[in-house]
Amino acid sequence: MKSRHERIQLPWHKSSYSAGEGSCVEVAEGRSVLVRDTQNRPLGYIGYSAEAWASFLQGVKIHA
Repeated sequence: MKSRHERIQLPWHKSSYSAGEGSCVEVAEGRSVLVRDTQNRPLGYIGYSAEAWASFLQGVKIHA
């Protein structure tokens, strides 16, 4: 049985907001934005609308 994230054929990249100490998330961007933990990939991902992800990033930039 494949895990949920293996069915998605989008390219994953490490988020530029991830810490350098190994606490990383990967992001796949398409019609929706998928986010997964690099240390727990088999658990799958969380999906967000592009609008929700953009809003989240805007909030991160404001508080950074």
